Amino acid sequence: MAFCLVATSASFADIYKYVDEDGVIHFTNVPTHGKFKLILKEKPVHFQLGPNFEKYDPLIWRTAEKYSVDYALVKAVIKAESNFNPAAISRVGARGLMQLMPGTAYALRVNDTFHPEDNIEGGVRYLRYLLDLFRGDLHLALAAYNAGERAVYRYRGIPPYQETRVYVKRVLRYFQKYSDELRRLHHSSDSTN
Repeated sequence: MAFCLVATSASFADIYKYVDEDGVIHFTNVPTHGKFKLILKEKPVHFQLGPNFEKYDPLIWRTAEKYSVDYALVKAVIKAESNFNPAAISRVGARGLMQLMPGTAYALRVNDTFHPEDNIEGGVRYLRYLLDLFRGDLHLALAAYNAGERAVYRYRGIPPYQETRVYVKRVLRYFQKYSDELRRLHHSSDSTN
């Protein structure tokens, strides 16, 4: 059986499937005729904010500026990782706001992963390291933040892990959302002056 995958954009979309007369399976997000059948419906990402959404803003600003990492990116990573819950623990043991693994926290000299200031300091420093390591390629840096830098090197790009691919897209969507909010705030403050 032959298999054909039609390239789709990096954003989420409905997925359609069609099997032609030769048994070739075609997938697309833009069906070109009525024989394509919907097999996966996009689920919208709800932009719900955790209870500590703004609580850590001054700390995020300071730390992002210290390491020359975009504030909106740091906030997007925190949203995706812990939804602003400083006591979050993942199923694999990552901890705190930026979900630092114990080994990563140790290497970054983060003493208390549940302490917001320590966690954000370590997480942003690690993000800066990954951005430098992958020469500013945000997609690869985020993939490495989620799956580890070795996995990114092994696959010479974003690893084929569903969790990592979804994670990168999620962080990029939050990053865009926070960036847009910042622009609106900046624009509205400029227009009042």
